[in-house]
Amino acid sequence: MKKVIVAILASLSLCAFANGVKDNTSAANTASGEWKPSGTVTMIVAYKAGSGTDNTARVLTTYAEKKMGQTIVIENKEGGSGSIGWTALSKAKPDGLTLGFINLPTFCSNIIDHLGSYKVESIVPISNHVVETSVVLVSAKSQFKTLKELVDYAKANPKKLKASTNGNKASNHIGAQLLATSAGFEYSPIPFGGTADQLLSLRQGEVDFSVAKVADFTSFASELRVLGTFDKERIPEYPDVPTLGELGYYPEWYGSARCIVAPAGTPKEAIEYYAKVFKETMEDSEYIAAAEKAHMTTNYRDPEETGKLINQQYDFCKNTLPEIFK
Repeated sequence: MKKVIVAILASLSLCAFANGVKDNTSAANTASGEWKPSGTVTMIVAYKAGSGTDNTARVLTTYAEKKMGQTIVIENKEGGSGSIGWTALSKAKPDGLTLGFINLPTFCSNIIDHLGSYKVESIVPISNHVVETSVVLVSAKSQFKTLKELVDYAKANPKKLKASTNGNKASNHIGAQLLATSAGFEYSPIPFGGTADQLLSLRQGEVDFSVAKVADFTSFASELRVLGTFDKERIPEYPDVPTLGELGYYPEWYGSARCIVAPAGTPKEAIEYYAKVFKETMEDSEYIAAAEKAHMTTNYRDPEETGKLINQQYDFCKNTLPEIFK
C-alpha cells in the first residue's frame, strides 16, 4: 500500500512540463497583428448545467468576457463520464473559437478505459483553472456522524455500503477507492455520468456515501455532511472536519484539477492569447471575490505547466490505477 501511495503522490504533484502546440496560420488578427477571436467563443463543458465544472466555468467566463470583448457561450455536452463532451471538443474546428474544460484525472482515465475516441494529443493546453480537494460526504440525514463510524460499519458489513461516483474510475471513484483501500474495507460503487447526478443520488438517500469536491455542492451544502478531507491539513471551508490522515487513513492530498484546452491544431497565436486573457482574469479582483464566494481554489498555470499536469495524470491513470482497483 505504501508503494501505491507514493506513486499516487508523485503522479498528482502539480509541476511544469513542456507540451507543444502546433504553429498554424491565425484565424483572426487585429490590424496590429495580435490574434483575437473574430466572434462568439464556444466553451464545451462535458457535464450538465449546475455541475461543479459548469459552475466554475461560468464564474470564469463571466469575467473573461470582459477582458476579451466577446461573448463566451457554455455548451454542455454531458454523458459518458465526460467522454462525450471531450470527444466533441477533440473533433471541433481548430480555429480558436472553440475551447473546453477538461477534468483531471477523469479525462485521462477515460482514455485508458477507451470511453472516447480522443487522446491526450487531441487537445492543446491553454491554462489550468482550479485545483480542488476531495472530501468524503454523506447525506445530512445519514446515521453516520463521523468517518470512523462509517469505516467501522463498512468493515463489519463488507460491500453493504453503496457509494455513488461520477463514473467508473473517474475522479470521485478514485477518491472513494483511496479511502476504502487505506481504511481496509470494501464497498459497492454505483457509477453515474457526472458529479451532479452522483450527488443527487446521495441527497435522495439512494447510496450511503460519496467523494466529491467542495465546489461541487456549495449550492446544497446544508443537505450533506462532510466527514473527512483528503489533505495534510484541515481545509478552511471545514475547519472542524478531520483529514483522513488524522484518522489513520490516506495521509496525502488528493483532488482534481480543471483545465482549459483547445482542439489540436489551434493556432499558437490563439493559445497565447487565451493564456494571457485567462491569467489576467484570474488575477482580477472582481473574479477573485466571486471565486472565493463559490469556494473555488484558483490555480493558474500556463500552457507549458498545464501540459505537464495533463501528462502526469495520464501516467498516473495508466500505471497506478490498476494497483488501486485490483
